[in-house]
Amino acid sequence: MGWPLAVSAALMERRPGALWRAIGALAAGHLAAMAAILAPFAALLVLVERQREIRIGAACLVIGLGLWLVANRRHPRFLARVAPARLALWSFLAATAHGAGLMLVPIYLGLCQVSQNDAGHAAASTLMAGDAGVALAVATAHTLAMTLAGGALAVGVHRWLGLRFLSKGWFNLDLVWALSLVLVGSVSLAAAL
Repeated sequence: MGWPLAVSAALMERRPGALWRAIGALAAGHLAAMAAILAPFAALLVLVERQREIRIGAACLVIGLGLWLVANRRHPRFLARVAPARLALWSFLAATAHGAGLMLVPIYLGLCQVSQNDAGHAAASTLMAGDAGVALAVATAHTLAMTLAGGALAVGVHRWLGLRFLSKGWFNLDLVWALSLVLVGSVSLAAAL
Protein backbone atom coordinates (compact mmCIF):
# COMPACT_ATOMS: atom_id res chain seq x y z
CA MET A 1 0.00 0.00 0.00
CA GLY A 2 2.99 2.31 -0.35
CA TRP A 3 2.29 3.23 -3.98
CA PRO A 4 0.44 6.45 -3.04
CA LEU A 5 3.60 7.57 -1.20
CA ALA A 6 5.65 6.92 -4.35
CA VAL A 7 3.24 9.03 -6.41
CA SER A 8 3.33 11.74 -3.75
CA ALA A 9 7.15 11.75 -3.76
CA ALA A 10 7.20 12.14 -7.54
CA LEU A 11 4.64 14.97 -7.42
CA MET A 12 6.51 16.79 -4.63
CA GLU A 13 9.85 16.62 -6.46
CA ARG A 14 8.23 17.15 -9.87
CA ARG A 15 10.56 14.60 -11.45
CA PRO A 16 9.74 11.11 -12.76
CA GLY A 17 13.00 9.76 -11.29
CA ALA A 18 11.67 10.46 -7.81
CA LEU A 19 8.92 7.91 -8.45
CA TRP A 20 11.47 5.15 -9.08
CA ARG A 21 13.58 6.12 -6.08
CA ALA A 22 10.49 6.04 -3.87
CA ILE A 23 9.45 2.64 -5.25
CA GLY A 24 12.97 1.37 -4.56
CA ALA A 25 12.90 2.74 -1.02
CA LEU A 26 9.51 1.14 -0.39
CA ALA A 27 10.76 -2.19 -1.75
CA ALA A 28 13.89 -2.02 0.43
CA GLY A 29 11.82 -1.27 3.54
CA HIS A 30 9.42 -4.12 2.77
CA LEU A 31 12.28 -6.55 2.18
CA ALA A 32 13.97 -5.46 5.42
CA ALA A 33 10.73 -5.99 7.37
CA MET A 34 10.35 -9.52 6.02
CA ALA A 35 14.03 -10.30 6.61
CA ALA A 36 13.79 -9.06 10.21
CA ILE A 37 11.07 -11.63 10.85
CA LEU A 38 12.37 -14.51 8.74
CA ALA A 39 16.11 -14.23 9.52
CA PRO A 40 15.87 -15.43 13.15
CA PHE A 41 13.91 -18.49 12.04
CA ALA A 42 16.42 -19.20 9.28
CA ALA A 43 19.22 -18.80 11.83
CA LEU A 44 17.51 -21.29 14.13
CA LEU A 45 17.36 -23.80 11.28
CA VAL A 46 21.08 -23.34 10.62
CA LEU A 47 21.79 -23.67 14.36
CA VAL A 48 19.90 -26.96 14.51
CA GLU A 49 21.49 -28.36 11.33
CA ARG A 50 25.05 -27.29 12.22
CA GLN A 51 24.90 -27.61 16.00
CA ARG A 52 28.08 -29.69 16.39
CA GLU A 53 30.17 -27.45 14.12
CA ILE A 54 28.89 -24.32 15.87
CA ARG A 55 29.69 -25.77 19.30
CA ILE A 56 33.23 -26.66 18.20
CA GLY A 57 33.73 -23.21 16.63
CA ALA A 58 32.33 -21.41 19.68
CA ALA A 59 34.52 -23.46 22.03
CA CYS A 60 37.62 -22.67 19.95
CA LEU A 61 36.65 -18.98 19.91
CA VAL A 62 36.27 -18.92 23.71
CA ILE A 63 39.60 -20.73 24.17
CA GLY A 64 41.28 -18.32 21.74
CA LEU A 65 39.85 -15.29 23.53
CA GLY A 66 41.01 -16.67 26.88
CA LEU A 67 44.53 -17.29 25.57
CA TRP A 68 44.63 -13.82 24.02
CA LEU A 69 43.59 -12.29 27.35
CA VAL A 70 46.30 -14.30 29.15
CA ALA A 71 48.91 -12.96 26.70
CA ASN A 72 47.59 -9.36 26.70
CA ARG A 73 47.16 -8.52 30.37
CA ARG A 74 46.61 -4.76 29.97
CA HIS A 75 43.03 -3.70 30.49
CA PRO A 76 41.88 -1.18 27.86
CA ARG A 77 41.90 2.30 29.44
CA PHE A 78 39.08 3.61 27.25
CA LEU A 79 36.69 1.30 29.14
CA ALA A 80 37.36 3.30 32.31
CA ARG A 81 36.50 6.63 30.71
CA VAL A 82 32.88 6.43 29.59
CA ALA A 83 31.02 9.73 29.39
CA PRO A 84 27.94 9.87 31.64
CA ALA A 85 25.70 10.41 28.60
CA ARG A 86 26.89 7.08 27.18
CA LEU A 87 26.57 4.91 30.29
CA ALA A 88 23.29 3.29 29.18
CA LEU A 89 24.88 2.33 25.86
CA TRP A 90 27.99 1.03 27.64
CA SER A 91 25.81 -0.99 30.06
CA PHE A 92 23.84 -2.47 27.15
CA LEU A 93 27.01 -3.43 25.26
CA ALA A 94 28.76 -4.85 28.34
CA ALA A 95 25.72 -6.89 29.42
CA THR A 96 25.30 -8.18 25.88
CA ALA A 97 28.99 -9.07 25.56
CA HIS A 98 28.98 -10.85 28.91
CA GLY A 99 25.84 -12.81 28.04
CA ALA A 100 23.54 -11.43 30.75
CA GLY A 101 20.42 -12.38 28.81
CA LEU A 102 21.85 -15.43 27.05
CA MET A 103 22.04 -17.39 30.28
CA LEU A 104 18.23 -17.32 30.47
CA VAL A 105 17.55 -18.42 26.86
CA PRO A 106 18.04 -22.19 27.35
CA ILE A 107 15.66 -22.18 30.30
CA TYR A 108 13.17 -19.96 28.47
CA LEU A 109 13.19 -22.26 25.42
CA GLY A 110 12.88 -25.36 27.60
CA LEU A 111 16.24 -26.76 26.50
CA CYS A 112 17.51 -27.57 30.00
CA GLN A 113 17.11 -31.13 31.21
CA VAL A 114 15.67 -30.93 34.70
CA SER A 115 16.52 -33.78 37.05
CA GLN A 116 14.47 -34.73 40.07
CA ASN A 117 16.89 -33.19 42.56
CA ASP A 118 17.61 -29.97 40.68
CA ALA A 119 15.08 -27.67 42.34
CA GLY A 120 16.73 -24.42 41.12
CA HIS A 121 16.48 -25.25 37.42
CA ALA A 122 13.00 -26.71 37.90
CA ALA A 123 11.79 -23.48 39.53
CA ALA A 124 13.42 -21.32 36.85
CA SER A 125 11.98 -23.51 34.10
CA THR A 126 8.49 -23.24 35.59
CA LEU A 127 8.80 -19.45 35.90
CA MET A 128 10.14 -18.93 32.39
CA ALA A 129 7.58 -21.25 30.80
CA GLY A 130 4.81 -19.02 32.18
CA ASP A 131 4.90 -16.16 29.68
CA ALA A 132 6.94 -13.22 28.46
CA GLY A 133 5.71 -11.11 31.38
CA VAL A 134 7.31 -13.49 33.87
CA ALA A 135 10.54 -13.44 31.85
CA LEU A 136 10.48 -9.64 31.97
CA ALA A 137 9.86 -9.73 35.73
CA VAL A 138 12.84 -12.07 36.22
CA ALA A 139 15.05 -9.78 34.11
CA THR A 140 13.81 -6.76 36.08
CA ALA A 141 14.51 -8.45 39.43
CA HIS A 142 18.02 -9.38 38.25
CA THR A 143 18.66 -5.81 37.08
CA LEU A 144 17.37 -4.38 40.36
CA ALA A 145 19.61 -6.68 42.42
CA MET A 146 22.63 -5.86 40.24
CA THR A 147 21.91 -2.14 40.46
CA LEU A 148 21.48 -2.15 44.25
CA ALA A 149 24.67 -4.18 44.85
CA GLY A 150 26.78 -2.16 42.39
CA GLY A 151 25.24 1.10 43.57
CA ALA A 152 26.07 0.33 47.20
CA LEU A 153 29.69 -0.38 46.26
CA ALA A 154 29.90 2.79 44.16
CA VAL A 155 28.46 4.96 46.94
CA GLY A 156 30.79 3.39 49.52
CA VAL A 157 33.92 3.94 47.44
CA HIS A 158 32.88 7.43 46.33
CA ARG A 159 31.80 8.74 49.76
CA TRP A 160 34.02 6.98 52.26
CA LEU A 161 36.88 4.98 50.78
CA GLY A 162 37.96 7.28 47.96
CA LEU A 163 40.14 6.87 44.92
CA ARG A 164 43.24 5.98 46.91
CA PHE A 165 41.51 2.82 48.18
CA LEU A 166 40.37 1.98 44.70
CA SER A 167 43.86 2.27 43.24
CA LYS A 168 45.51 0.40 46.17
CA GLY A 169 42.81 -2.10 47.04
CA TRP A 170 41.69 -3.05 43.55
CA PHE A 171 42.68 -6.50 42.43
CA ASN A 172 42.60 -7.40 38.77
CA LEU A 173 40.47 -10.41 37.90
CA ASP A 174 41.46 -10.35 34.22
CA LEU A 175 43.76 -13.38 34.53
CA VAL A 176 41.11 -15.36 36.42
CA TRP A 177 38.57 -14.37 33.76
CA ALA A 178 40.93 -15.38 30.93
CA LEU A 179 41.75 -18.75 32.49
CA SER A 180 38.07 -19.44 33.15
CA LEU A 181 37.37 -18.81 29.46
CA VAL A 182 40.07 -21.31 28.49
CA LEU A 183 38.66 -23.86 30.95
CA VAL A 184 35.04 -23.42 29.86
CA GLY A 185 36.00 -23.49 26.20
CA SER A 186 38.02 -26.67 26.71
CA VAL A 187 35.15 -28.40 28.52
CA SER A 188 32.73 -27.30 25.78
CA LEU A 189 35.11 -28.51 23.05
CA ALA A 190 35.51 -31.88 24.77
CA ALA A 191 31.72 -32.23 25.08
CA ALA A 192 31.20 -31.33 21.40
CA LEU A 193 33.78 -33.83 20.19
